[in-house]
Amino acid sequence: MAEQLNVVLCWHMHQPYYRDGLAGAYRLPWVYLHGIKDYSDMAAHLEDHPAMRAVINFVPVLLEQLDDYAGQLEDLLKGGRATQDPMLNLLAGVEPIPADPAKRLRIILDCQRAHTQRMIQPHAAFARLLELGGGSGDAVDGSPATPWQLGYLSEQYFLDLATWYHLAWLGHSLARQALPQRLMAQEKGFGEADRRALLDLIQHTLAGLVPRYRVLAERGQIELSMTPWGHPIVPLLNDFTNMRDALPDAPAPVAAAYPGGAERVRWHLRYGLEVFERHFGSRPAGVWLSEGGVSEDALAQLDEFGIRWTASGEGVWRNSCVKSGCPMEQTTAKRGLFSPARFDARDVRVFFRDDGLSDLIGFKYSNWHADDAVGDFIQHLENIAGFFGDEADKHVVSVILDGENAWEYYPDNGHHFLDALYRRLSTHPTLQMRTFAGVAAELPVRQMKTLAAGSWVYGSFSTWIGSEDKNRGWDLLVAAKRDFDEAVAAGDLGGDALRQATRQLAVCEGSDWFWWFGDYNPAGSVSDFEQLFRAQLRELYRLIGVAAPLTLDVPLSHGRGHAENAGTMRRNT
Repeated sequence: MAEQLNVVLCWHMHQPYYRDGLAGAYRLPWVYLHGIKDYSDMAAHLEDHPAMRAVINFVPVLLEQLDDYAGQLEDLLKGGRATQDPMLNLLAGVEPIPADPAKRLRIILDCQRAHTQRMIQPHAAFARLLELGGGSGDAVDGSPATPWQLGYLSEQYFLDLATWYHLAWLGHSLARQALPQRLMAQEKGFGEADRRALLDLIQHTLAGLVPRYRVLAERGQIELSMTPWGHPIVPLLNDFTNMRDALPDAPAPVAAAYPGGAERVRWHLRYGLEVFERHFGSRPAGVWLSEGGVSEDALAQLDEFGIRWTASGEGVWRNSCVKSGCPMEQTTAKRGLFSPARFDARDVRVFFRDDGLSDLIGFKYSNWHADDAVGDFIQHLENIAGFFGDEADKHVVSVILDGENAWEYYPDNGHHFLDALYRRLSTHPTLQMRTFAGVAAELPVRQMKTLAAGSWVYGSFSTWIGSEDKNRGWDLLVAAKRDFDEAVAAGDLGGDALRQATRQLAVCEGSDWFWWFGDYNPAGSVSDFEQLFRAQLRELYRLIGVAAPLTLDVPLSHGRGHAENAGTMRRNT
């Protein structure tokens, strides 16, 4: 019998900080919507397949927002207190339906923010409501109603629309329960009791997410890992010249470096570990650095915190092979991709994502029949196992991708695909499902001389730096950090004021703002994120008692790309 090939499936659960400042209103609802759709379904699949093993990576800022939503919804249900999310307040009916046509139109457009083919069209009653509001059920091409038409829509119309929007966002494991099935069959006329029951289901789902994943980890079925607290691009905070390994000729920000960036990285790691341990009761063995962004100085920081493993993309592995002088035949055959690597004297092990296999799940299989897709995926893994033969057990295939963003492109939120995939993987005779911590402790490492700095996207940092819009964002952040440092040095901040400003700075340092800057991105999403980035910087200036510069009143980027599903962070190749 052939030796078993080690396979690690790692799901990265990530949403940025969507609030106005540390405690303001939520600008976008993606945290709780992905909570009731993807985070719940992903736990359910693991619970249904106890022999399956996986790594689940959580960003601490997501964990904190899930907590906050669960708490706010509890306050709403027990005391009628409005939440800080307008979509939930609309569903609850705790605020009057606006008479202003512009605000009514905004509600209709917001309720179209879902994948048309998979999340709107399967629900005829939902599609009819959107059509009645002047749209086509398509967030991109719809033709909204005129102000004259909007005035004739009843309050019940908006309550029904909000109810259907939340029903459409329920994951498969929730949607098949009795309450959602009853409401879907009812189709319209949802009363207060109906909507309150749906809100109760949402609250219990969000409150139960962390306990469910904690149980899965405690019984050894999954490994839980984390990302630095606010999801910053660690190598760029450390040193802007880390962009040069893959982008030697790209323009850089005006600022030569991010002030005190290395210590800021340590803050994100230290505070992230505190949040993670508070939620899951233990420290993680591994850290998926934001966007798989690695560099030699980043590995040194992981060593400082005793982190045993990290991971990045295939492009980083190829660039590192070139810098390390690996034999060409090893690079061409991808042989070295399937071993944990160790660089110089660093203790941390580095795994590399098989981009082809990961992207098949993320971008290709959604339009395949589930059985065909799973069969194709398994065949690829069997081919790799056959290539290594008797040494298959000394190698590992790393499949790493977002745990929330692919599934709305699949029928039934990916239920049929994931159910079949987990069943086949957990019972396959020549494939052994593992975790990174387990593999890092057992497999021989490949010693490499030099790690090329880069991310899982193209092996570079081009998604976050090196273009006019992105560099302008960095220069605004650098200026704010300098003003923050001056306020701290002058003794203007202390105690709770310093803690709040420091945490607000960390929000501003997140990677997602820079991801969306650029003309290749859809205009609506660019506007959402660049406005929120500028708002976060203005809040930082308020907290440090410094007048915000007028440059924060000028939009950073506009975007012109196609918006197949504007507002969610599907990673496009």
